[in-house]
Formats: sequence, structure tokens, C-alpha cells
Amino acid sequence: MLFIYLASINIISGITFYSDKQKARKKRKRIPEKTLHFMEFAGGVFMILLFMYFIRHKNIKKSYYLVTYFALICWIALLVFLYYIKILEY
Repeated sequence: MLFIYLASINIISGITFYSDKQKARKKRKRIPEKTLHFMEFAGGVFMILLFMYFIRHKNIKKSYYLVTYFALICWIALLVFLYYIKILEY
């Protein structure tokens, strides 16, 4: 169940992040960083982190990627915790 959730939120987050990149190129109204960070903490951090470097979007802005890496650390810690208390099994 968790795998399906994470896969779904990462796909949605990736689409949203890519959309923000396209809007930036066309100089249109952007997706707020708060929304992108919310999606990271909701579980979409894995796709957003990959996209930061593959499509080169927001990878230079230090204030953005510090929050992104913090979200990544939080998610990894949560997954390790769930694995060790036997809720998450592989």
C-alpha cells in the first residue's frame, strides 16, 4: 500500500515540478515553492530530487535544495524506522 502511495505522489510531484520548469521557460505564472515543498514532504521528494538535476530546475537555489534534502532525510528515516518495526517489509 505504501509503495502505491509513494509511486503515485512521486509521479504527480514530477509532473508538477516539470510543469513549473516549463512555466519558468515561458515566463508564465509559476507554481509556488511552498506547494513544491509540500509535495516533497508528502512523499514526492524522490522524483523532485531526480528532476532537479535531470531537467536542471531549482538545483542552484540553495534555500530550495536545502529544504529538499531535509525532506529526503526525513523520508529515508521514516522508511528505515517502518522497516525496523516490521510495518514495512521487502
